[in-house]
Amino acid sequence: MTLDLAGVGIGPANLSLAALAHPVAGLRVAMFERRKEFRWHPGLLIEGATIQVPFLADLVTLADPTSPLSFLNYLRAHDRLFPFYFVEKFHMARTEYDDYCRWAGDRLDSCHFGVEITGIDWHESAFHLSTAEGEPVVARNVVLGVGTSPFVPEPLRALVSDPEAPVLHSADYLTERERLLAAPSVTVVGSGQSGAEVFLDLLRHRHRPDGLRWIARTVSFAPMEYSKLGLEQFTPDYTDFFHRLDESTRDGLLPSQWQLYKGIDSDTIAEIHEELYRRSIGGTWPEVVMTPGVEVVSASLDAGRVALGLRHRQQNSGAGWLADAVVCATGYTETPLDRLLGPLAGRLVTDERGRPVVERDHRLRLEGVAGSVYVQNAERHTHGVGAPDLGLAAWRAATILNSVCGREVYRLPSRTAFTRFGLNTEDE
Repeated sequence: MTLDLAGVGIGPANLSLAALAHPVAGLRVAMFERRKEFRWHPGLLIEGATIQVPFLADLVTLADPTSPLSFLNYLRAHDRLFPFYFVEKFHMARTEYDDYCRWAGDRLDSCHFGVEITGIDWHESAFHLSTAEGEPVVARNVVLGVGTSPFVPEPLRALVSDPEAPVLHSADYLTERERLLAAPSVTVVGSGQSGAEVFLDLLRHRHRPDGLRWIARTVSFAPMEYSKLGLEQFTPDYTDFFHRLDESTRDGLLPSQWQLYKGIDSDTIAEIHEELYRRSIGGTWPEVVMTPGVEVVSASLDAGRVALGLRHRQQNSGAGWLADAVVCATGYTETPLDRLLGPLAGRLVTDERGRPVVERDHRLRLEGVAGSVYVQNAERHTHGVGAPDLGLAAWRAATILNSVCGREVYRLPSRTAFTRFGLNTEDE
């Protein structure tokens, strides 16, 4: 059977697409995931941690509030609507988001786990997706939702890969948590939300905070931009504006927006400060080191410990210290598509930096191919800071479905922000 749409990877993005495709009559869709079950960042499901978007940014609501796979219907199915009503929490716990997504996935027969897609090629009139299990998948269109991969700074890469070295990425935090709580000294590297959550958890649960250090390259442990108008940069209106900019302007703009996606939730900052204040009662400053503006320039093993070479960027000074364990909370990078798209390399149109050109409706620009390959969370360079944001997942999935079907399956709003991004030359 030739599918209308085959998905590679089942994270929130492709799960949203599967959920919105489910009621579309006659549309043959199948999603494939190499893991045996849905899990969303299992190493960072820290008790008390919440997602940074409101619960309305579930898999479906911002495109179809009537869907039976909404978060509110998940609560209803578990007889938890009244407790949710009284708890008055707009941001759900990470563990609850993970559970909600697994609940939705269990209700979608288009989702297939334990199937690994290893390559995509075009033959005559359809894509052929090779699988590790041997049976190929044939589809007229493909959507890639392979997500992101942990990023580790170059000086620490070799140690993260060394099973004997006490260095890990925060993606594996919960697996190693007990060892980290017992270690005499731990250094957390990275100033984003995951770094703050790991630092706070260690601060709260280590018997003594002594030996806990937190360093970051940024000039401060800065809050995430969360003002009402600032958040409008995560709307379809801003995405359209960004996509219309030329390549060099987009590349110059993205780094300046780091506080939109690399900052720390202000509640988490307040909880850290409150915990430190509590530990200072009695007049003793907690022996915790927190220093922004610092980057790791070297790292090596020294008798089972980690010797870190450090440089303060503004002070232009260097220092070194030993740590019994290091947690790299240094974020994620888009998973390279080269392996999957290798057979299509000659057809793929790229920009001046060799990145895929992605059309407004999230299609890769391909030559000599009648079908389409869509990407989810691999288009920050063309669609801006909202590309990985959960708040745009349902809207993007609906956009892709409309494109695949060649008609308006989901009506999307023509305006989504009070801010007008860019000048309209017709206003003169």
